[in-house]
Amino acid sequence: MEEEKRPSPEELLQRIQHEEATTQPQGRGKLKIFLGYAAGVGKTYRMLEEAQYLRRQGVDVVVALVETHGRPETEALLEGLEIIPRKKVPYKGIVLEEMDLDAVLRRRPALALVDELAHTNAPGCRHAKRYQDVEELLAEGISVYTTLNIQHVESVVDIVQQITGVRVTETVPDSLLEKAGEIEVVDLPPEELLRRLAEGKVYIPPKAEEAMRRFFRQGNLLALREIALRYAARKVGEDVRSYMAVHAIKGPWPAGARLLVCVSPSPYSEMLVRVGARMARDLDTEWFAVYVDVPTKAGLSERDSYQLRRNLQLAETLGAKTVILSGNRVADTIVEFAQARNVNLIVAGSPLRPRWQEWLKGSIVYELIRRSGSIHVLVIGSQDVTAASSFLPTSRPLRLRSLLSTAMLVAGMTLVCWLGEQWLKFSDIVLLMLFPAALSSFLWGESAGIIASLFAVFSLAFFFVPPRLSLELSDLGYLPTFLIFLAVGVSVSFLTALLRRWERRVRQRERFVSTLYEFSRRLMEAAEVKERLHRIATVLAENFHAEVVILLPNEMGKLTVLEHSGPESSLGENEYAVATWVFHHGQPAGWGTNTLSSVQWRFLPLLTDHTVFGVVGLKLAQPSLSPEEHLLLEAFVNVAELALRGVVEGPVRAA
Repeated sequence: MEEEKRPSPEELLQRIQHEEATTQPQGRGKLKIFLGYAAGVGKTYRMLEEAQYLRRQGVDVVVALVETHGRPETEALLEGLEIIPRKKVPYKGIVLEEMDLDAVLRRRPALALVDELAHTNAPGCRHAKRYQDVEELLAEGISVYTTLNIQHVESVVDIVQQITGVRVTETVPDSLLEKAGEIEVVDLPPEELLRRLAEGKVYIPPKAEEAMRRFFRQGNLLALREIALRYAARKVGEDVRSYMAVHAIKGPWPAGARLLVCVSPSPYSEMLVRVGARMARDLDTEWFAVYVDVPTKAGLSERDSYQLRRNLQLAETLGAKTVILSGNRVADTIVEFAQARNVNLIVAGSPLRPRWQEWLKGSIVYELIRRSGSIHVLVIGSQDVTAASSFLPTSRPLRLRSLLSTAMLVAGMTLVCWLGEQWLKFSDIVLLMLFPAALSSFLWGESAGIIASLFAVFSLAFFFVPPRLSLELSDLGYLPTFLIFLAVGVSVSFLTALLRRWERRVRQRERFVSTLYEFSRRLMEAAEVKERLHRIATVLAENFHAEVVILLPNEMGKLTVLEHSGPESSLGENEYAVATWVFHHGQPAGWGTNTLSSVQWRFLPLLTDHTVFGVVGLKLAQPSLSPEEHLLLEAFVNVAELALRGVVEGPVRAA
């Protein structure tokens, strides 16, 4: 039995390679995070203490950015350390000071001190967040010491809000903390922290009373302290498991588990994604964020589309594999995907619709539980009333033009039946009056079809049932006819609208596949590199209504525009600098991203085996793409990489 617990040689080699690739990559700087549970526990002080020790040991240490907040004991520890001058950024009539990333890169120290990792940079900086500056320093081989409070960790934002009532907006993705070589918890008893706060050693005195009253309550601090200690303990546990795996120490090896989080166009899904990220990290497992696109529902509004993109982007940031599925029944589609991917835990949100809507339309959560079989389903509720209310479906108002058109259709059919009444029976008139309901639902949706059905019932009662031109019924036997007519009209409206949406989805998929196939075929037909570049730029420009440029390195290794969709490339000096950054770092940048987003171009690297051999840039009409457009752009870039791989001459750069 003991032999079964030991890893095979192949598994052992794979784990060693994984540890070398993730914890000690060649040429990459090391990251140490001084983690605290609140401001004032001494993170910056502890970081400077260690920096002074390393300086005395001969390590090349510079202060890239440290905030002392006017504390004399902290400022005293800066003595003898080289300080990189801050970059001054003008913004709305004031001057903000930020870390000068380029100056640190030119200086290339062995170790850089960067305070307040979760800070948001001023507009105009290369990166939107300071942690992205740190990632660039690490990629350039510069080690970094930094500070962070636990409430700024992305996956615990919802827990912190429930405890403190404060919503933290500046966050750091958990993936960066997972790359840290060391996390040191800087701890201080809450009583001591409150005493320091009262003495004005944390904030300036006018702010101290307000901070104590709102955030720095002893109960909050105790809970945050526990979260920080648990987070650090989990990191230690991961290090222990990694050490046991690499050194073949006997132990309970975790079974392969997979987790799936159900995502919807709701702010509530952000909490589900964070819960899934925490569970996946605790289980040390792969996880998926899945959204099901249901053709039976009307298209998403602009607000819902934006929120869906935000939810999926958050899931990707926290390490999930995002998947967009299409199916008529959400529960069946999710369970089929889970079974195909060997998922054994599904995380879903509790129903937010009223009970009567669940009774009429059914509950997705109930269907998931009923159909899950051996797969566990975890249902998570929300105490956030705002998020819950925003999740409730919002019906699109019927436009006045559609309403008038629907009324005219019913009026026209009523006139036809009135003029031809001598040749038509009443049953024939009833059937003919269903036609406006079907046509309205096909043209303007089920709401128009339902309204057309109501108008048709009114017309039947007013024009064709005695006494004429009156809503009185001489014979109550007509009442079941009207009820059946209304039920049939509503059903026909829903079925017709569903058929229309299915037809749209089928056309969209067909267009997606045919466009991708045509793009691949046209690229493969072009024998010369110049022709392939031209076709790539042309197809991207046509499908995304954007100006496109393709840049490849010349003999000197400098990026050069080799192809553009317009008569002349409009790349300026700033845009060219962003493209060069993408070429050197192998990451997307520009409009719609968190890196160098001030330019109006979005640049994507062309990769092959972790090596960048070129850059493609798009000047989009809008910075955000729908999930379908994002998938199509990804597919186009992948096909372009395959078409250019091995045929592009000249030097390449490592990503």
